[in-house]
Amino acid sequence: MTGNRNEESWPVGILFSQTGVTAIIEQSQLNGALLAIDEINEAGGAAGRPISPIILDPASDPVRYRTMAEELLGSLQTNVIFGCYMSSSRKEVLPVVERYNGLLFYPTLYEGFEYSPNVIYGGAAPNQNSLPLAMYLMDNFGSRFYFVGSDYIYPRESNRVMRNIVRQGGGEVVAEKYVDLSAGPEDFAPIIQHIAEVQPDVVFSTVVGTGTVNFYRAYHEAGGDGLQRPIASLTTNEAEVAAMGNASAQGHITAAPYFRNIVTRRNMDFLARYQAKFGEVETVTSACEAAYFQVHLYANALRLAGAGNTDQLRSVLRGAEFEAPQGRIKVDPDNNHAYLLSRIARVDDQGEFILEREASRPIKPDPYLAVPALNDWANTPVWIR
Repeated sequence: MTGNRNEESWPVGILFSQTGVTAIIEQSQLNGALLAIDEINEAGGAAGRPISPIILDPASDPVRYRTMAEELLGSLQTNVIFGCYMSSSRKEVLPVVERYNGLLFYPTLYEGFEYSPNVIYGGAAPNQNSLPLAMYLMDNFGSRFYFVGSDYIYPRESNRVMRNIVRQGGGEVVAEKYVDLSAGPEDFAPIIQHIAEVQPDVVFSTVVGTGTVNFYRAYHEAGGDGLQRPIASLTTNEAEVAAMGNASAQGHITAAPYFRNIVTRRNMDFLARYQAKFGEVETVTSACEAAYFQVHLYANALRLAGAGNTDQLRSVLRGAEFEAPQGRIKVDPDNNHAYLLSRIARVDDQGEFILEREASRPIKPDPYLAVPALNDWANTPVWIR
């Protein structure tokens, strides 16, 4: 455990893995949260008190997230946690924060179909990423999809949602394969061989963690060409592209609310501060940005409520807005999820995501896909190129 706590501070738990299969992306979330805490404390804190992070490493093990959440909300007497990446870890923490009436700030896209009054959801819901990505892929590559995923809650549920969207658009899923979370390059070899035989228009990947790096590398080494038959994803990010190398990443596609190379004054300022603190910006990702703005939302709630009580914080968080690096975001008072931008980008030969499409306005979250129509007005895109 790292971090200092005193009676004159706001203690918060930080549960991002620094080891294990999801360490690459969760380290970026940890950095985003710590940068925001530094900014808030250097500006005088929130309601006159600094925020003190208590940092634990769950090592990518869902059970450890639960036991560490118990420790943070129990013996360490915090009521706020920033953390979790995989849905399996969130599902472990969820009953703990509800039992203690704490608040979990969850800065990760997920499969939807969940609401808790004790969670503030900062990542994209399916209508904010799956739906726009499906529209883009069918417009540009075709309607025959091949699904590859890690074998746990998020990929299976995300694929179920994507399958429904593809079928609604007249497409088909020609195959659906799953691998273990710790899958190595050899585990993807038979799947890549099958892709070559089936000849889908596009591969939709819900592989996460180090498996993402292994899959893209194996695909490239087997002759897979992202410029001809891309792998599309909701999770593959700048940090994983850096880990897999430019050649393995070129041509592949990701849908997310934020990409590092968005050219806005606010994003440039964010990247400059990140560079100054961590000495690089390669690890800046959409999940990093979500962790960053969620800490600022929490600090603003402390200022408005003047207290750290969960019920008081929740009442001011609902409807709260913040000018984030991606653009202005807002916590939807209807469901605790966030209005977010929707963007689709493709990796170039320098390993940079180049925007292909973006929504014309932040999209209201619809975690239960009550309005999953492909022609949903909120998803009307603006063509970038």
